Amino acid sequence: MLQNRRRFIRDSSLGVLTFYLAGCEVEMTAEQAHRAGVTRQVFNEAEAEALGALAEVLLPGSIDLGLVEYVDQQLGAPLDQQMLMIKYLGVNPPFAPFYQGGLAALDQAATAAHGDRFAQLDSAQQTALVAAVAQGQVENWSGPPAPFFYFVLRNDAVDVTYGTKAGIEGLGIPYMAHIEPPSPWGQ
Repeated sequence: MLQNRRRFIRDSSLGVLTFYLAGCEVEMTAEQAHRAGVTRQVFNEAEAEALGALAEVLLPGSIDLGLVEYVDQQLGAPLDQQMLMIKYLGVNPPFAPFYQGGLAALDQAATAAHGDRFAQLDSAQQTALVAAVAQGQVENWSGPPAPFFYFVLRNDAVDVTYGTKAGIEGLGIPYMAHIEPPSPWGQ
C-alpha cells in the first residue's frame, strides 16, 4: 500500500489539488488554498478552528501552509485519490468521522480542563493538553484512541510542512529525491 501512495504522489501533479473557490473547482496548493479562503467540504467552522490550533501545536507554521485545507480536501476526495496517512494504517473508510471525532474529543477535553474550546486556550494550555493526548492521559477522552489521533495528525502536519522540496531545503538539508518530481511542488 505504501508503494501505491508513493506512486500516486510521484505521478500526481505533486501538490496541486482541486479545491472549491466561489463555487468553482480550482487547482492550487494547500498553501494557496489557505490564503484564498477556499470553501471547506467536510469540516465545520469549530472543527477547522480546532484543527488549525492543533496544527500549530504539532508543527508551528503548518496552518499557514494549508494543513486544514489539505486535510479537508483529502477527506472530500474519492478514496482512491486520498493521500492521508490514515488510509494506510488499517482504519476503515470513511475517514472524516475519525478526524471529526478526535477534534470533538479535543474540544471536550479542553472544555472539561479549562472551560473553553481548544482553539480558545492559551499556548501553554494547548501544549499541555496535546502532550496528554499524545500520551493517552486525557480523562474521559471520547474520540478515537488519543495517541493514535495525535500520530495521524502529526503525520499530516509533517506531510504538508516537509513534503516538498522547499520544506526539506528549509531544514538545511539538501533535497535528494529517490524519485525526482517532474516539477516543483505546487507548480
